[in-house]
Amino acid sequence: MNAPFAPDVVSLDLLKVGTRARVSAVDWASLDESEACRLRHFGFDEGVTVEPLHLGPFGRDPIAIRVGRMTVAIRRRHAGAIQVQPIR
Repeated sequence: MNAPFAPDVVSLDLLKVGTRARVSAVDWASLDESEACRLRHFGFDEGVTVEPLHLGPFGRDPIAIRVGRMTVAIRRRHAGAIQVQPIR
């Protein structure tokens, strides 16, 4: 029986700062339409390389994420809808 995803796939909100990863899936259905649209405009999609750079001071929210050459801030709960696989 095949596993539904690789064992090292985690949600983006759990990825350690400074760890580069490739987006393997986004649970668009768990996001409001405006939230999903915003993430798409920022470039979040399958196959994109991302890297958490900074955590916010209060509750570690928002998270500064490098997406390609751009740095964006997203809420931890939105990052939880993004599955990533660390790049080794």
